[in-house]
Amino acid sequence: MLRIIICAACILGSVLAQEPPGHVSIILLGATGDLAKKYLWQGLFQLYLDEAGNGHSFSFHGAALTRPEQGQRLMAQALERLSCPPDVQPERCAQLRERFLQLSRYWQLQTAEDYVALREDIETRLQQEGLREAGRIFYFSVPAFAYLEIAQHINSSCRPGPGAWLRVVLEKPFGHDRRSAQELSKELGTFFREEEMYRVDHYLGKQTVAQILPFRDRNWKALDRLWSRHHVDRVEIIMKETVDAEGRISFYEEYGVIRDVIQNHLTEILMYVAMELPRNLSDPEELLRRKLQTFRALRSLEKGSVVLGQYQAYGGQVQKELQKPAGYVSLTPTFAGVLLQIDNLRWEGVPFILMSGKALDERVGYVRIVFKNRAYCTQSESHRDSGKSQCQPRQIIFYIGHGVLGGPAVLVSRNLFKPSLPTRSWQEIQEMPDLHLFGQQLADFHAYRPRQERDAYSILISHIFHRQKNSFITTENLLASWDVWTPLLDSIAQEVPRIYPGGASNQHLLDFEQEGSQVVFVQREVEQLVSGPGPGPVPGDFSILRSKYRNSSLVSAWPEELIARLASDIEAAAEWAVRHRGEFHLALSGGASPVALFQRLATRHYSFPWGHTHLWLVDERCVPLTDPESNFQGLHVHLLQHIRVPYCNIHPMPVHLHRRLCVEEDQGAELYAKEISALVSNSSFDLVLLGVGTDGHTASLFPHSPTGLEGDKLVVLTESPAKPHQRMSLSLPLINRAKKVAVLAMGKRKRDIALLVSRVGHEPQKWPISGVLPTSGQLIWYMDYDAFLG
Repeated sequence: MLRIIICAACILGSVLAQEPPGHVSIILLGATGDLAKKYLWQGLFQLYLDEAGNGHSFSFHGAALTRPEQGQRLMAQALERLSCPPDVQPERCAQLRERFLQLSRYWQLQTAEDYVALREDIETRLQQEGLREAGRIFYFSVPAFAYLEIAQHINSSCRPGPGAWLRVVLEKPFGHDRRSAQELSKELGTFFREEEMYRVDHYLGKQTVAQILPFRDRNWKALDRLWSRHHVDRVEIIMKETVDAEGRISFYEEYGVIRDVIQNHLTEILMYVAMELPRNLSDPEELLRRKLQTFRALRSLEKGSVVLGQYQAYGGQVQKELQKPAGYVSLTPTFAGVLLQIDNLRWEGVPFILMSGKALDERVGYVRIVFKNRAYCTQSESHRDSGKSQCQPRQIIFYIGHGVLGGPAVLVSRNLFKPSLPTRSWQEIQEMPDLHLFGQQLADFHAYRPRQERDAYSILISHIFHRQKNSFITTENLLASWDVWTPLLDSIAQEVPRIYPGGASNQHLLDFEQEGSQVVFVQREVEQLVSGPGPGPVPGDFSILRSKYRNSSLVSAWPEELIARLASDIEAAAEWAVRHRGEFHLALSGGASPVALFQRLATRHYSFPWGHTHLWLVDERCVPLTDPESNFQGLHVHLLQHIRVPYCNIHPMPVHLHRRLCVEEDQGAELYAKEISALVSNSSFDLVLLGVGTDGHTASLFPHSPTGLEGDKLVVLTESPAKPHQRMSLSLPLINRAKKVAVLAMGKRKRDIALLVSRVGHEPQKWPISGVLPTSGQLIWYMDYDAFLG
């Protein structure tokens, strides 16, 4: 009843909010471009069809840099394609189409004087015809680099007068990363208010995507118990294309598949699926609040969160279109599969798979929510009602378009519930019952399609006209999305994507699977990922190498084998310590290098004696423990939440005391030292895991800083040259008391420091890692071949 009252209030509010009739000028910038020809002119014509006779008058101004004669000709060619939907009578369509053409005019907008001339033309017509100006819409169908100059001209020369509104429509890309998006938003904010800007993500106008939140709202009684980690097995958000990037290489080489599709379209769909349902779907502020809550709950993405591919012909297309030399190799991914996880009570542990790519086997887009199936059916399969059996797959699919269905649809397994959709705009699919999709016949679903298909741009242009901002991307929304994706994009900038032939020939090459909190290709090895003069080494070419490094033991191998060996060595040390002393004290470093180790310990070592293990931190950044930058937070995400270790055996560093961070008077370092002295015999850890920085630092002990390198202190506060600057760290004397120290170095970036440290003596002031030498314990170096051999 409450939802009905709210909806009624929304309808009444929207009626009251409608502006009085007047004249609306719509200026399409980039009127002769591809997007305008394919979608925008038709969308504007659809708006005119919908609103003609409702009180407003219109004028349509196509604008571009092209000279008037050529521009008028190109615009006329675009307008020839205009068509009416089937429910409009041909005679009425012809009349409205002719009137629309009469109302449309081409302008060359290049200089400030051109914008002044446009303004004067609009004002002259208003005066001559005695019209009240309602407002102006400027649609930016132009490259983003042109936004600011156009914005300046509009703001200084072409704003409507008092009492009339301005709406500015912006097309993606909205920046290349967080910094550029913020800069662009800030600069646009000097010319336009937030409520005047409408950032378009055209996927939010697609009928099925636009139905996700209303569907959840209308069916909330049925979904209330199902829409959570207790019942959802996984969520797949997919957009596959058969076409490649030919003709768009200059754009694609700069942006790639993640920036082009996943960071925007698929991430916005993820929000619609995962966000807490707003009480009022028409309230853009509440919708934004719910989205931002979900963005904040997204687990940080790392290199292991994604698999990357590039279709085989892409490199040649880059060389041809961008005139690159024959040996040029592009690392731009044209395929990506990403695993996202949401750390909140509703979705914890549920994998969200976002996948998109070019030159794939089919063109299709969908959102698939797969539910867990715990039923055991006694009756044999041949005697079951396949549509109602609880042993059949249970899924809800928002079918965005194309594929075997050929258009938008909503599908709900019959063994879940019969959904409610608005009957005025959606109808059940009666034909094609034997069609197979997602492992079931169409007859096993309650299946619905729109009564009339509408283009996404037509829907969004109508929303712009009616000031419905909940289908558009706000500045906060935009920056929250880039906060999620920028760190991942930075981390994979030098990753080599897997080459795939394209189309049906891909076969299983791009299949991937989840391993813990990572995704990996199912087919692990391919013959050669990058063409070259000869085959490069592959993991099978070397076994684990055992040698000496700085007069200590060295283990070197390919990354996966190295991590497996290190994890096994840690487990062996733990079992020995528990067997002889009853407990195992393990001190772990943070950063990126040990993530794969943590994940392997969590997912492969089921006999590890976690119940008798104490976990300590080697160092910590002076940030709250829930901050993504916190080493403890990384340990929690990749290890702690997946294992059964007593809470009292987990010992985070006390960097956050009395609601402040690493203040000496709070004596956090002294408190941690006392805890170590009280619980660890002789303050001698059983095993300390260290990394090594490219500058030779280890733990949070840095070059040219004496802090923590000698003396009696067990734990110290230090200063890092990188942000966040304040750190807490075990001291070098304490590290050297350990029974075993393992130093892990991985990746080509570590090759130079590994070579340098191999040649120097005991010089911890210059290279703190060179001071690591246990007094009576064992030191073992673990290096992958990239770090050791280069």
